[in-house]
Amino acid sequence: MADNERPSAVLYANHIRQDAIHHDFDLRVTLDFEARFLRRKRMVTDCGIAFTVDLAETVSLNSNDAFVLEDGRQIIIKAAAEPIIEIRHPALAKIAWHIGNRHTPCEISEDCLIIRQDHVLEDLLIRLGATLKNAEAPFNPEGGAYGVGRTHSHEH
Repeated sequence: MADNERPSAVLYANHIRQDAIHHDFDLRVTLDFEARFLRRKRMVTDCGIAFTVDLAETVSLNSNDAFVLEDGRQIIIKAAAEPIIEIRHPALAKIAWHIGNRHTPCEISEDCLIIRQDHVLEDLLIRLGATLKNAEAPFNPEGGAYGVGRTHSHEH
């Protein structure tokens, strides 16, 4: 085997954004927020097919993006349910400022903010008068201000 050949027993995958997907999906991989930030990792689909992701750079994956295997099959990426907090407050922009000031990933909807469960932030939000509801749901926060998805270019 030449140095640049990969063993045939391993399926390698590339990443594509959801707007480039044009096929039906039979394969899925369900990943939480942390697991959807990767460059190289061995993974297993929800039905047990192992594959390796080896991207040129670290990428923040979105729910409904896909991996494309070398044989052309696509694996849809789904956001896993995880412990979250739905936050409601009459002055939601003020609450958003406090969450952003702590560099906490946050999903924004019209009537609430959503963060991953964090007892320290829960205490602060209660003291600020927010109404909190714990839930289990997929977490899809807004991307970073300095690029698409999570980025590392913002320094203090």
